[in-house]
Parts: sequence; C-alpha cells; structure tokens
Amino acid sequence: MLRTMASMLLHVVADYGTGDLAFAEVAQRFALVMPNTRVISTAVPPFATLSAGFVVAQLALNDGPSDRAVFHNVAPRRDDEGVRAAGDGERLVHATLPNGVQVVGVHAGYAFSFLQEAGAILHDIDVPSKGSQFRSRDLFPAATASALAGAGLLGRVPASAVPAVPEDRVAYTDGFGNIKTTLEADRVPPPGTPVTISVAGVQRDAVVAGGSFAVPHGTLTLAPGSSGYARADGDPRVWLELFLRGGSAAEAFGWPPPQSTVHVEPR
Repeated sequence: MLRTMASMLLHVVADYGTGDLAFAEVAQRFALVMPNTRVISTAVPPFATLSAGFVVAQLALNDGPSDRAVFHNVAPRRDDEGVRAAGDGERLVHATLPNGVQVVGVHAGYAFSFLQEAGAILHDIDVPSKGSQFRSRDLFPAATASALAGAGLLGRVPASAVPAVPEDRVAYTDGFGNIKTTLEADRVPPPGTPVTISVAGVQRDAVVAGGSFAVPHGTLTLAPGSSGYARADGDPRVWLELFLRGGSAAEAFGWPPPQSTVHVEPR
C-alpha cells in the first residue's frame, strides 16, 4: 500500500467502455493506494474529450460531498501525431476549483475546458507521461493520490494552453437518448419558436421550449436541461439539450458523435 487517505468519494471518468475490465482494474489500483476511497465509474465515448470535460464539470462543480475528487482519463494521444514510444501520451494535470474540489486528469483536447471557465487553477503533475500502455492503472493512481495530498505538483498550466468550450456542439448523450449540448438560450430563438435542427447531416423539426416537458408527448424540443454550473464570475451556465418526449432524441438524429455541430434555424 503506497499511502493512506481519509475516506472520500472518487469519480473515475474514462472512455474504457461501460462494464469494461479496465474500469475494474483502475478501481482496484485506486483501492490499493487510497484504501478508504469509494470509486464511482462513469464512461464516455472513445477519445471524446468534450464529453469527458462536460461530465467532469457536472460532477465537480455542482453540489456534493466536500470530500470528493474526480479522476479522468480520455487520452487520444493527439498532442504528437508521430510514433509514440512506451505508451507516451498527454500529461497528467491537477486542478483546484473555487469550491475546493480537486480534479486530476489527462490534459487532452477539451477535458479541462469547462473547469477552466469556472475558475480552475491547473498544475502539471510530476509523473512520467510514458512507461506503460495502461497508464491509468500503472502510473496514474499513485500520482493522483500524491497530488490530492498536495505533493508532486509542478508548474502552473497557463490558461492559454486550455481551449475554450466550443459553441453549439453535442457534448454528451445520456442513457435516455437526451443530447446535451454546448448551446445556451441566448444563441437560439425564444421559447415557442418552431425550428429546424441539423446534427451530423440529419435534419428534424423541433420547437424551442422553456422546459423539457413543456411540450406534448412525441415532440422534439430544444430546452434548458439539467446540466450546468456557475462560471468564475458567478453567472450560471445552463446548457440546452435536445429532448424527444416519449422517445430518444439521439435515435432521431442517428446517434451523432460528440463534438458534432448543432445548427438551429427558425422555420
């Protein structure tokens, strides 16, 4: 056992796949280095850093126990398109949020974009970026335990190194087929407006609404969803979602992948 920490909740967000052996192996390694920790695993699609960032923000920035942290690993290894030696990939980073929650994860794509706009302070972590094909099992749990205890932190990651949250994109699709987006109300027509929505080459008629259930059964709507958080200035971020009452919006649009652009036009 490498270290002992007080009891805490640790969210593990990764693209291993629901029920995959990788989640079990990572949870087991965290149980070794942080034996009093309860791990909750959440899967996102492969290499979907925007989905990872969205999920991490939802877990870290909203109400929850103070003794919680988030670990995420979605590492497409696109920081260098050349040959990768010894499983080399993007760096592991630690974030401290204004609410005191700590996040540790791979600095890839949009994984830290939502946290950045909420006022996160990021530092690199002193851990090799290579040495294992399965870094999130073999290298990252011990480094995460140390970082959460305030050890092994290196230089600050500049804000310019973190891309802004992209507008009008598919961020995450939940188990009911609701498509959570990075659209906000000020970028779409007012509630009650009939619209045509295009996502990943599929067009559907819908209506903008003030709430998901403010439409009849069978209606496709674009409305404020249950996801959002406070920005660094305290103003709320409320994301819109595509919701098909009594059905699946994701199925209606052919299950669009994360980062697909969402176009909204009045009819």
